Amino acid sequence: MGVTADLVTPSSVEELAALLERATRERLSVRIVGGGTHSGFGDPEEPDIVVSTAALSQVHSWEPDDLTIVVGAGARVAEVESMLAGRGQTLVFPEHPGDATIGGVISAGISSLRRGRLYSTRERVLETVVVTGDGRVVRSGGRVVKNVTGYDLFRLQVGAFGSLGVIVSVCLKLWPVPQASATVTVSDPSEASRVIRPLAVLQDRDGTRLYLSGTAGEVETLASRFEGPVTPGLDWPADPDGAWCWSLRVPPALTPEAVRRLPDSWDFLAIHGVGEVRAASPDEEGADDLRRWAESVGGRLVVARRPAGTSFDPWGTPPPGLDLQRRLIEAFDPARALNRGFLPGGI
Repeated sequence: MGVTADLVTPSSVEELAALLERATRERLSVRIVGGGTHSGFGDPEEPDIVVSTAALSQVHSWEPDDLTIVVGAGARVAEVESMLAGRGQTLVFPEHPGDATIGGVISAGISSLRRGRLYSTRERVLETVVVTGDGRVVRSGGRVVKNVTGYDLFRLQVGAFGSLGVIVSVCLKLWPVPQASATVTVSDPSEASRVIRPLAVLQDRDGTRLYLSGTAGEVETLASRFEGPVTPGLDWPADPDGAWCWSLRVPPALTPEAVRRLPDSWDFLAIHGVGEVRAASPDEEGADDLRRWAESVGGRLVVARRPAGTSFDPWGTPPPGLDLQRRLIEAFDPARALNRGFLPGGI
């Protein structure tokens, strides 16, 4: 991030809207930051202004009986999860969020390890309030779980990296924490077929773990089907960490082959049933071959973090809908003020 960029922390929607209207009028570039935990994606340009969402962190409403919460984009995921735990509920957001914010997780399109059973972040978003690049305030969606009216503009924000506006608040669908849970070590991911829809099946270089949930009796019965060690609770591994971090995304059935194709020097966490392998490596050796294979089967190898000064393409071959994406962005950010360079194709 350039040292000449001005840091601004708006405390209201109106203040943010005025700032972005001025940025569009004066042709200034703006970068949006939350906790900074997903800043390694893409190839972003140096901005004129950095906007922090830190002051937009209020919990506007929480309806435990309806399993919904409306919260500011700058709220820390860990703090919101801690609050929800008091009523036995969860966002079903990343299990090790660090300093990540609600808006940052949504903008980067990061999902929980449990999404094979409890759905992705995209499915958890019910409503968003967004300030567009030229300062308009747009509300989309509704604060009910079943809402099929109109277009899913609110869900377009998931994975858009701020290109469609700055998320200021969001309504999320919550999930009750299960009564009981267990982590079972198994010899092979295929053993998951012994149960219907486990919470997650994760594999790393140390082995494979199966995650079970339900009533105490259900969990005990399910766990008894396996010979491996059983640990009460959900022992979630952290994502691999290294100089280079990757997200290898393939059709779910090809996850075992994706694991086999990883270079020996790469650490990994494979999410079976979902089709994602999160990986880390000391360098980019082997990445070209892995990307060619992934794209040949309809997948993608994405760089989540890389050392400064490296030239490896963060996204690979641009998607076929790139022109449509550009037109959509133009409708929300006509001067292309927001988060330039984060998306595929250098958008």
